[in-house]
Amino acid sequence: MGVSTLMAAMLLMSDPAAPDAAGTTDELIAVPVVSVVLPAADAESTSSPGQATVSPGQATVPPTPPAPQVTSGATERTEQEKAEDAEIIVRARPRPPREDPLQEVNLKTYAVVQTADKLVVAPAAKAYSKIIPSFLRSGLRHFFNNLNEPIVFLNYLLQHKIGKAFETVGRFGVNSTLGIAGVVDVAKKAPFKLPKRRNSFANTMGFYGVKPGPFLFLPLVGPTTVRDLVGLSVDRLILPATVGKPFNRVWYTLPATIIGTLDYRVEFDEKLQSFRDSPDPYAASRASYLQSRQAEIDALHVHGHRQVKPEAQSDKPAEPPLPDGAK
Repeated sequence: MGVSTLMAAMLLMSDPAAPDAAGTTDELIAVPVVSVVLPAADAESTSSPGQATVSPGQATVPPTPPAPQVTSGATERTEQEKAEDAEIIVRARPRPPREDPLQEVNLKTYAVVQTADKLVVAPAAKAYSKIIPSFLRSGLRHFFNNLNEPIVFLNYLLQHKIGKAFETVGRFGVNSTLGIAGVVDVAKKAPFKLPKRRNSFANTMGFYGVKPGPFLFLPLVGPTTVRDLVGLSVDRLILPATVGKPFNRVWYTLPATIIGTLDYRVEFDEKLQSFRDSPDPYAASRASYLQSRQAEIDALHVHGHRQVKPEAQSDKPAEPPLPDGAK
């Protein structure tokens, strides 16, 4: 059934009333009836989804908007926006110390040398200490130290340390004769009491103000500096150039280098282990080397006769190559 519109205007006649004060008669009162539009009972609802049906006399309620559907493209954009909004942290590589501008290269060399030490040098040194008795190892150490005395003497002369230069000559003479070619360190005992001292051409350059230059870590040498590397080269050339045989022959230099390296590794095992146990083994090795070298240079500027106890300096071979990376 369709929509029916009922419009009626009804005139309600009331019973005659008594005249009012004005004397007028009863009037007709017109009451309009509100027009109501009702949907047919069998008609389908024409309201759109999301709209609320409101009965007459009720407040109008706004329809609830449907939830937006998230597409895959929107999801990708959301993730991309999150990635773009994410905080980007840039960590700058710390600058190397001023004394070690080649630190990146030195660290790689240090790692290789330490690996070689663990695999080859340390086991060989352990076997060397077990096979060779301590007194024989000590004799070999004194022998090589005694051969280094002429170099110590020459550098003391260049540093104007005349007293120490002649003490070195006396030590070399006593040990070369009474000490059986230096195998026994007789000079350090009474009545001579001539202490063992180390000196080198690198010390002489430092004495005259030559700066150490960049720190280096080299295979077969270990920690050094440009100045010390030059000085070491000069020291090793003095005997072969001035004396000749046997110092310029492979059958002497190769065994001397091997024995000196193994002996050093045995004597300084605890010190090397302390470096490895530190938080930064490379930095610990570098700091120890630079500090000890600077102390030796500073000692050369001390005026007067400076007594050094024999036990204050090690009896290790003077300048062996150090594949384990420390001096």
